[in-house]
Parts: sequence; C-alpha cells; structure tokens
Amino acid sequence: MIGKEILHKMKVGLSSCSAETGKGKSKMSKHVTHGYHLVKGKSYHDMEDYVFAQFKKVDDNELGLFAIFDGHLSHEVPDYLRSHLFENILNEARNTLFLHSIKLYFIDSLHLLFPSFQPDFWTETECAIRRAYRITDETILEKAVDLGKGGSTAVTAILINCKKLVVANVGDSRAVICKKGVAKQLSIDHEPSKEREVIEDRGGFVSTFPGDVPRVDGRLAVARAFGDKSLKEHLSSEPDVFMEMIDDDTEFIILASDGVWKVMTNQEAVDCIMNVKDARAAAKQLTEEALTRKSTDDISCIVVRF
Repeated sequence: MIGKEILHKMKVGLSSCSAETGKGKSKMSKHVTHGYHLVKGKSYHDMEDYVFAQFKKVDDNELGLFAIFDGHLSHEVPDYLRSHLFENILNEARNTLFLHSIKLYFIDSLHLLFPSFQPDFWTETECAIRRAYRITDETILEKAVDLGKGGSTAVTAILINCKKLVVANVGDSRAVICKKGVAKQLSIDHEPSKEREVIEDRGGFVSTFPGDVPRVDGRLAVARAFGDKSLKEHLSSEPDVFMEMIDDDTEFIILASDGVWKVMTNQEAVDCIMNVKDARAAAKQLTEEALTRKSTDDISCIVVRF
C-alpha cells in the first residue's frame, strides 16, 4: 500500500525522543521551509513528546506532513502514532480517491443536468482523516497490552502543494497560523470543562479533585485523546478538522504541545518568532521562550515558514 511505502521512507531522519532539532524544505517552492525543536520537561518520566515533519512527493502532489504527539503516562502511544497515523491517513485518502473514480461516471451525468455541480472533495478529505483517526485509536486499544495504559494528544497538519492546509487535532496540542502578523488558531483545545455534558452522558464525570484543573474522572486533563483504555468509555478520539488556504498574506504556522500554550497566548507565540526567518531557529526560540516563562512540561514545536 502507498501509505506503508511512503512512511517507511519518511521515518529516516525523523526526530525521536532523543533528537532535539531538525529542518527541511519543500521541493515545490523554495520559500516554504520547516523546522522543529524539542525540550524535555522537568518531570522524572522519559520524554513523551514526539514530532513528525517532512515534505514528500505522492503521485503528482507534494505533501507536507507535520504532527505533534504529546503522550501522557506513555511514550509508546505517541511513538506508535508517529509511525502509523499518517500512514493510515494516506491509505484512507487513497481509498477515497478510488471511490471517487467509481463515482465519476455518475458525476459526469449530473454535470449534464446541473452544469454548476462539483463533487465536495473537502468533505471527503475530512472524512478520510476522521476514519484514519478512528482506525488508529481502535488499533492502539487492541494493542494496549504492548503499548501500555497511557495515551496521547495529537495535532496533524497536511500541506497540499503548498496551497492548502488541512489540520486535525484531539486534545490540547495546538495549531496556529499567522497572516499579516495576526494569530489564528486552527485547532480546538479539548478541555473536560467544555465537554462536561458529553462526558457525563457517557457515564463519566469531570472533577478538579485531585489537583487544580478539571479532569475526566478526576484523572485526565483532556477530553479527547488516543489510547487511555481504562478511560475510553468516557473519552473521545474524534478530531476537529479545519481547512485553510495558503495565500500571499500567510507568513508561518506553528504546531506545538501544551508546554508552549500553558505559558503563552497564540498572539504572544506569533510575536515571539515574527522576525526569525529560519524555521528551525524560530522553533528553538519559541521553546526557549516557553522555558523562560517557567514551563515545566515537555515542549515540542514545529514552525513552517512561507
């Protein structure tokens, strides 16, 4: 399958929990570059943040595949996501394209009757991503004996031919785009307090005890995540999906774990790296600023510059 072949090659040069920094660039546009930087937090457990960042030619298209995976009680789950989530997304996208080819005959017939009719490829792309997230989570739960009891948040971004950006997320890792110096969030922080009704309908509860932040069943500070088998009846792995067109006003995008967002607003993060033209240097500066602001969590950041 296309996904396995592509992802096997893409793992070469990718960051691991021991790698701290990296960079790459588009072959389609010399002005589009990416860089990433990771810093381990002050906790006693192993580094639980993982990144995925690479441009890859697929058929006649170039895809920029970027992701942050922030594990909790586990580095196995985010590592599994790094190795398999994009593979599953690519496979589902290929399946969707195959179905579209079957539908073309019927679509052509509709064009004869309704010349303005166009197939909604965006809806199909979103459905492919949602299916891939669901399939990946189901597999993680099936492999809980090997992957452990923990889980992971995720934010993924697919840049298609340097023109269209498709972002999906579960949990509190975040994507932010900067246009004309203004920050715009392209993901949703899935906080238990915001999804209390859904959690309670599933039979769970939201409590600030123990601790000082709302948690699902008093244990997990996000309402959506991969894994977490013991909490899965009360959690969702359904992503929110957003699409953004890249235009002349687009300066850069940031993907980062909550180690950044706990101490910075979206606009503060954008302002921090506004004048840093090198993407890897920008990612490093953002992580260092988070440390200066006393972030104690693992910190991972990807910057894609246009």
